[in-house]
Amino acid sequence: MDLLGFVPIYQDRVWGGSNLRSVLGRELPHDGPIGEAWEIVDRPEAQSVHVQSQQTLAELLNHHPEEIMGPDWVKDHAANPARRFPILVKWLDCQDRLSLQVHPPAHVADDLGGEPKTECWYIAKATPDAALYVGLKKSTTREDFEAVLTESGGAGLAPLIHRISVQDGESILLESGRIHAIDAGNLILEIQQNSDTTYRVYDWDRVGLDGVPRDLHIEESLASIDFDDFEPATTPASHHAGERVLAECQPFRIRHLVIPKGERLEIEANITPSIISVVSGGLLAHANHSSQSQPLNRADNVICPYVWGGSLEATMYSVVLITDGFV
Repeated sequence: MDLLGFVPIYQDRVWGGSNLRSVLGRELPHDGPIGEAWEIVDRPEAQSVHVQSQQTLAELLNHHPEEIMGPDWVKDHAANPARRFPILVKWLDCQDRLSLQVHPPAHVADDLGGEPKTECWYIAKATPDAALYVGLKKSTTREDFEAVLTESGGAGLAPLIHRISVQDGESILLESGRIHAIDAGNLILEIQQNSDTTYRVYDWDRVGLDGVPRDLHIEESLASIDFDDFEPATTPASHHAGERVLAECQPFRIRHLVIPKGERLEIEANITPSIISVVSGGLLAHANHSSQSQPLNRADNVICPYVWGGSLEATMYSVVLITDGFV
């Protein structure tokens, strides 16, 4: 079985732009603001389609569960046949500020009718004034937050939220419950739990693409926000050859690898499935079972099946994220 690549699903967003074309070299379906490219997704409302076979990700998992996910997945899937591929991968083109929002933690998600969503943002490209809103300013209390929300309808909340300037190559893990907003000027690779539950606290008094203000979810947000989460920091960029862990949490682990031209990363078969994300540069995947190499280009995201073994050879200086730990 080869590495599994999928057809991106593009999403129009009021805060989007055209950087997926101008920066990543993608062919986009139209000239309007596209905010998201769903690279790997297995949800009822959205299914990745395999480039070669034209099967959906759900169909591939149904037909080849052990080859793709391994024996532990097969055992768990037998007990929970509704289980889906646990990770969702997106490119985000944030040319305007996203809503101030939160995702519900696991201990409240069921009561609210939602799904927990822990995610990691990798800043692939940032303008000089790009920033993130993440967590609360120190000494902000729930009472402070609710009072400002009541008095201003959300317009006065920004001074209570921790704002971080960001640069290319930085990253940050956002556990469910962390209040956040992506500010304008960011091109981000988002790796997250397979969830699409977002509660908006405030949307900066704008309207959606249909000209109507987007829904807010005040009660759900207040039930979900971690009011003890103060001023988190990003993980700094690194341009040195080698490997480091960017994020490690219950839903997944993400490793950051810088691979100089001509060097190879060995991947052993029958250990764990993973996701390979090429942030920059390019690779040739050499499978042990085949004499043919498989090119991986900048911005590609592929599933590396459990049974795949071989090496990734950098055809130029390359930055790669590998996500595993989700089985």
